[in-house]
Amino acid sequence: MRTHKNFKLSLVAKSVTLLLGTAVVMPAYAQEETAESEIIEVRGIRSSMQESMSVKRESVGVVDAISAEDIGKFPDTNLAESLQRITGVSISRNNGEGAEVTVRGFGGDKNMITLNGRVMPAADAFANGQGTSRAFNFANLASESVRSVEVYKTGRANIATGGIGATINIKTAKPLDNEGVKISVGAKAVTDTTNRTGSDITPEVSGLFSYTNDDSTWGVMLTASHQVRDSGSTSATANDWRVAEWTGEFDNIGIARGPNGEESIDYKNSQITNIPAIGQLFAQPNDVRYVFTDQQRARDNAQLTLQYSPTDSFIGTLDYTYAKNEIDEDRGEKIHWLTRTADNVTFDTGLPVATAVIINESTGGTKDLGFNTARRNQVNTLESLGVNFEYSMNDDLTLRFDGHNSLMESAPNSPISGASQVQTQVAAPIDLTQRHDFRFDLPKVTRTFDDSIKGNGNGIEDLGDLGTQRSQVQRSYQQTEVSQYRFEGTYTFDEGHFDFGVEAREEEMRQEFSDNNIILGDWGVNNPGDVAAGLFENFNVIAEFDDYDTSNINDTGFRGLDPIAIAQWGTDLYNQDLAILANLDENHMVREDTISAYFQVAIQAELSGMPINIRAGVRYESTDVDSTSTIAIPESYIWEDNNDFFLSRSATTDQVTVSSSYDHLLPNLDFDIAFSDKLKGRFSFGQTIARANYNQLRAGVTGFGLDAPTLVGGVGVAAASNPSLVPIKSNNFDLSTEYYFADTSYVSIGFYEKRVSNFIGSDQVEQSHFGLRDVTGGARVQAARDALVNDGHIVDETSLFVMTALLDNPADFPNGAGDYLPGITFGEGIAADYDIIANLTDPEFQFLTSRPVNNKDATIYGFEIAAQHFFNDTGFGIAANYTTVRGDVGFDITGSPSVSQFALTGLSDTANLVLMYEKHGIQARIAYNWRDEYLAETSRGASRNPRFVESFAQVDANVSYLINDNFTVALEGINITGENSRSFARSHAQLWDLFDLGARYQVSARYTY
Repeated sequence: MRTHKNFKLSLVAKSVTLLLGTAVVMPAYAQEETAESEIIEVRGIRSSMQESMSVKRESVGVVDAISAEDIGKFPDTNLAESLQRITGVSISRNNGEGAEVTVRGFGGDKNMITLNGRVMPAADAFANGQGTSRAFNFANLASESVRSVEVYKTGRANIATGGIGATINIKTAKPLDNEGVKISVGAKAVTDTTNRTGSDITPEVSGLFSYTNDDSTWGVMLTASHQVRDSGSTSATANDWRVAEWTGEFDNIGIARGPNGEESIDYKNSQITNIPAIGQLFAQPNDVRYVFTDQQRARDNAQLTLQYSPTDSFIGTLDYTYAKNEIDEDRGEKIHWLTRTADNVTFDTGLPVATAVIINESTGGTKDLGFNTARRNQVNTLESLGVNFEYSMNDDLTLRFDGHNSLMESAPNSPISGASQVQTQVAAPIDLTQRHDFRFDLPKVTRTFDDSIKGNGNGIEDLGDLGTQRSQVQRSYQQTEVSQYRFEGTYTFDEGHFDFGVEAREEEMRQEFSDNNIILGDWGVNNPGDVAAGLFENFNVIAEFDDYDTSNINDTGFRGLDPIAIAQWGTDLYNQDLAILANLDENHMVREDTISAYFQVAIQAELSGMPINIRAGVRYESTDVDSTSTIAIPESYIWEDNNDFFLSRSATTDQVTVSSSYDHLLPNLDFDIAFSDKLKGRFSFGQTIARANYNQLRAGVTGFGLDAPTLVGGVGVAAASNPSLVPIKSNNFDLSTEYYFADTSYVSIGFYEKRVSNFIGSDQVEQSHFGLRDVTGGARVQAARDALVNDGHIVDETSLFVMTALLDNPADFPNGAGDYLPGITFGEGIAADYDIIANLTDPEFQFLTSRPVNNKDATIYGFEIAAQHFFNDTGFGIAANYTTVRGDVGFDITGSPSVSQFALTGLSDTANLVLMYEKHGIQARIAYNWRDEYLAETSRGASRNPRFVESFAQVDANVSYLINDNFTVALEGINITGENSRSFARSHAQLWDLFDLGARYQVSARYTY
């Protein structure tokens, strides 16, 4: 075997080599070895933990790592689920699987993800997400080719900027790391306990082939994997919580009112229990939805790496990485929306925000019970082609060049060309009464029905009561491309080295969105019974909740058999076109061109006889931003029924282009001292930045919304972006002590603080856009309100819509207000047959427009405690860590809903405990991961509510047996206790979403040669 001796190293400089071996620089540079350095052969849990500990111990700065136990054998199928066991790292999950990482309170969009030191593009538009975040979704990347993952929590001048929380570098295996022939083949059988309609057992297969010639002058490595996962989910959600201040006067709160708007404790059998205090905030929900999905994910990964090293002084690497994640999902919803005309309401006034926990409504026998059915198809594809050259000009100077082009695309993949989601809403217009009870983790909805008015009249809730409402064809697309070129060098001297380099990086994000809203029977269910036989089947979604109390919840439900066929049938029936609109609603492009240069020096010396390492550097970056948005011009708001509004758009577009620029000078300093052979102390300071999300940098105004008529408290909202945003900047301080008391054992404690400036807050101003007029606030609606009051009727969004429609159509209603029948007129055809369209008598709409601005500072701090120990030769070991995260800006749950708040998201304590055993060919571990409650969003819905995610704990376990030196079998369980997740708004009673999750098990075998 040839050795590549690039430097002549003194004993003092050996640790510099170890540092460089773990640095996030380039693929060839990261794998560098010398004749004098010790090569750790990683075989088994203990040696893997030893290597990770060695990375932590020898690195300058704060670094944690996870290493593969063997070639092609990373500890977890999902990289995010491995990373959650690193101190200070927590993850978010999609459908029970790790997706994005949070480090020290900073979410995925504030962490930089690199592959062999290269910046990776992010794109994820699944589920109509519109693909606006920079966060890399780890579910797209398999782990078979991964050699190790390193988390750099302190800044370095030679690392690309973008990560305030951390830079996470994924290192893949290289052929010249492994002499001769290496072959690894693995297969898994996977079963997911949440699966309903897919295969109970799905396959995962992977393979790795590595070859180097006898002289190790060239090598080739190919890795590939194919994974299929069938799963399901059962959840409950609420679309929004409306929050207002109790005034004791007219409030649109969804409670029956007297003729002059006064609160009526006993008005037509309406009652309010626990009336909120004057001035107290109160909240009521828009709806409760019980949701089920059936999903299949097929993931293909491959990497081809070629290396050539004809001499000791030169090594070249060419690599191509491919990842494809295809997601197909059928989704169904059972929707109970509130009319906001309750007979009686019970508030929980003991909460800071009084919450309507019991709501009873009489709905007249014609209110619709919704059943949505949708097909979602998205395919995420990553392609990365890179080249790396390293040349040692002499024993002191080494030069490197690295370049790559990487493209990530999240594209629609539906049988309907260009569609990400095809959805059809059907409903049974037979609700007579409904009761919503939010006193439980899972809200309970109890109903009665009368199918004699608009149903089939057989006295049974069945498929014959269903009628169509609408279909939607939505397109959500994102593409992000990164081109990065670096020229770097290292000059060594007796007790250290200089690093220097320049870099050019281009990032371009394109995002498209459109929504074709197709009218069938419309929201009022104009034609009940028009749903053909064979399209739906009976389905009790309530029975799918295994871990929650479902007593007294109505269990009627229906499931669409084929959402695409249903949508096609419905549009054919109503002579509509099931297709993506020719003109996209939104088309955005954000481009960033960055030029940077850095210089860094690392020195080893002694202080009072104790070895020390000092590394100091500075990085300069200059970035130009160009943002272009093309928007289909909104023409008019159409008031379709009580609280449903449709924004029509013109065939013409409006294009806006904005350019900006900024630059930064980012210093860093790392210092460590070995007080003894076992005790080490560290101090680090550095400045890091994280750029705004793509949706915040777009140029156009989007996000138009209206949840109720403005005359009864509705607020029109819009979202403007700001391409002139500058990055968030953090001054980072770390102080820690580590005690290494055995080859594989240590304890550490550290304190960190991040003083962050330029946090992105929100300015809110009332603005008009595109000349849109307020159809719900003009003279026609005011006349309707006056007519209701004069005749002694309740004024709410339903009565207001009906009366406006009557007065607006005198030819059809010659008696005007005299044709109004309280509680009946709406369901007898007004909602189905009439829309109210804005005209010149309506005032210009003043939208409460939110715009992101750099206007906030905050401090985040906390402690990290970690320990690892193997108990002599017993085979048993333990690893544990605990991280605290604190911030000085939190969310005020009693804050006004009219004001957008700034608060730090993602802050939560985390803990991990891993018990291990390795002896006699048996490897076993059980891991406990816990994350405390945290704030995930600060402005959700029309009332700018927070979203808090409840604390979550998960237990994973695996055991493997080494049959011989080459063959291993294993059993793995993920979330074996079936822990669930839940989030809420301003109190626990205000549910946002709840997921009833389950375990996933894998049986595998691997052959390594």
